[in-house]
Amino acid sequence: MNLEGRVALVTGGSRGIGKSIVQHLANAGAKVAFVYRSSKESADQIVDELAKDGKEVLAIQGDVASKEDADRIVAEVVEKWERIDILVNNAGIIRDGLLAVMEREDWDAVINTNLSSVYNFCQAVMRQMMSQRYGRIINMSSVAAEFGNQGQVNYAASKGGIQGLTRTLATEVGRRNITVNAIAPGFIETDMTEAVRNAAEGEIKKRIAVRRLGKPEDIANAVLFLASEETSYVTGHVLTVDGGLTLGGF
Repeated sequence: MNLEGRVALVTGGSRGIGKSIVQHLANAGAKVAFVYRSSKESADQIVDELAKDGKEVLAIQGDVASKEDADRIVAEVVEKWERIDILVNNAGIIRDGLLAVMEREDWDAVINTNLSSVYNFCQAVMRQMMSQRYGRIINMSSVAAEFGNQGQVNYAASKGGIQGLTRTLATEVGRRNITVNAIAPGFIETDMTEAVRNAAEGEIKKRIAVRRLGKPEDIANAVLFLASEETSYVTGHVLTVDGGLTLGGF
């Protein structure tokens, strides 16, 4: 996928899936800004590594749950590169626990980071994308949005909200040549899934049609697809990337 001349903004871009997305977008020719909250060392390392290959990459510290930070970050990107063509809302956290004993702060943290951040950044880029009459918005959902998983009511609710937001926003901005899609990953080898993988990786693989866990690059490649010119007629879609995990039910 050739993204020469495009400008991308990725939230949660300093590790895991987000890091791979940043690398793939930059290698496809895009200028890439990414948001990190606290992993400055990791963020700087990504910038340095890609700069050695001549890629233009910018790391910006911020809290994705903050509307003020989202507005500031988008303004900084537009000031530097004069446009934003691709927004990838990737930032996300888990705070697992059964609803009966879940602390309100764990509910709020997941909803604010996973779902409210998508509102924050979609709204922040909207005026720019509408004025340039071009945009690709890609939101990170999860298979947990459609299939119940004990102990993840907050996470599933946040990801289900992302799917509803994605479909509705697509109807609002399609006439401005802006597409809005989501990706629903299955089990991906990241820090976030480490505890589950350590406990039951063998059993999980048995339930996946391709008999392996996903890698961050599997999701990054899907992002490239949805960010490309070739998908201008795809919008309001949730692309499941799970190796066939949910074919028989989650």
